[in-house]
Amino acid sequence: MYKNIQLVVFDIAGTTVRDNGEIAAAFHDAMKERGYDIPHEKIYPLMGYKKPEAIRMMLEEYESDVAGITAEYINIIHDRFIELMVQYYYNAPQLEPLPHAEEIFAWLKAHDIKVGLDTGFSTHITNVIIERLRWLKDGKIDYVVCSNEVPAGRPQPYMIQKMMQAAGVADPKHVIKIGDTEVDVNEGKNAGCLYSIGITTGAFTGEALLPYHPDFIIDDLKELIGIIEK
Repeated sequence: MYKNIQLVVFDIAGTTVRDNGEIAAAFHDAMKERGYDIPHEKIYPLMGYKKPEAIRMMLEEYESDVAGITAEYINIIHDRFIELMVQYYYNAPQLEPLPHAEEIFAWLKAHDIKVGLDTGFSTHITNVIIERLRWLKDGKIDYVVCSNEVPAGRPQPYMIQKMMQAAGVADPKHVIKIGDTEVDVNEGKNAGCLYSIGITTGAFTGEALLPYHPDFIIDDLKELIGIIEK
């Protein structure tokens, strides 16, 4: 292992895969179809969450009939969100990695550091992205864990812990987490990672990330090399 780092866990949308607001748009549309016209500025901070949890949070704010906020109702909205996102990622003419993502994956693997992705998406959406980018098939990454594969999504540490188990990493101080949202940062902290790094290529600006005290805030994935080498 290089510099005692055994595993780096990246978020997907907004961190390693370009997001031009399509996720927030799909979330908005799925909610609006049920009568909730939620401003996009309220949606962006929720993008790192497990999506049923994000839906529940918005329903608690916008649905006056609390008794109507049932697991079944949340699942109906979530199923529609999944449908919209799968349609988008399956048909999008340009589904592309963010700058230097694949370069960083290659650098890590060249230094015997495992590469993993975790996400607030369910497997239905994630599988389409990973298949199209061929990241698993071509060996660019080692692991993918989705929010529906664990008891709770971010900011809980379960996705990182599941990946650590698969990678044979016992100590979270040999793990780095990188993501573009509040819950990415808190997920890494809750897992006890050596570093929990915020990146400004997605939902949050550097200023917006500051209150959550990431160990580093970066503007480009390439900056990770300098952090590890130091």
